[in-house]
Amino acid sequence: MITPQAARMLTRYNSWANKLIFDAVSGLPGNEATKERQSLFKNMVHTLNHNYVIDLIWQAHLEGREHGFAARNTPGHPPLAELWRKQQIVDDWYIAWSDKLSEAALGENVHFTLIGGNKGVMTRAEILLHVVNHTSYHRGFVADLFYQVPGAPRPPTTDLPVFLRERATAFA
Repeated sequence: MITPQAARMLTRYNSWANKLIFDAVSGLPGNEATKERQSLFKNMVHTLNHNYVIDLIWQAHLEGREHGFAARNTPGHPPLAELWRKQQIVDDWYIAWSDKLSEAALGENVHFTLIGGNKGVMTRAEILLHVVNHTSYHRGFVADLFYQVPGAPRPPTTDLPVFLRERATAFA
């Protein structure tokens, strides 16, 4: 069971890890962040754009509104700096949303339609867990791509224990 305290921790963790990966990608030389590579989303920025799109889709589900996307990514992506600004806005939304959650609200069912047309239902807590897991998964794609950049530094460590060690604060 995800408690309100855990929800607040997870949204802050996700935002922290996003900052680390965006900072690392922005520090790469030249066009390395957008260079086409052997990867599902072809480059680092488009992978990060996929995370952003998915965050927006689930935000819409949580708000009970249409999201307007026909796919799980857009054909192109904005420049990295613009994408980072947009990602911060949605990360801040998830943090503010989690700050208002009660245990009862976390247990509420949310009905939604997936991009492919399938209907689904998950609790708000399950959606939050999915959003954080999904973003972590694809940040891992980006981290792996660092090893294809000649001379690049190692990708940042975005593990939850590192966040908890560095941000040893209560999420009450």
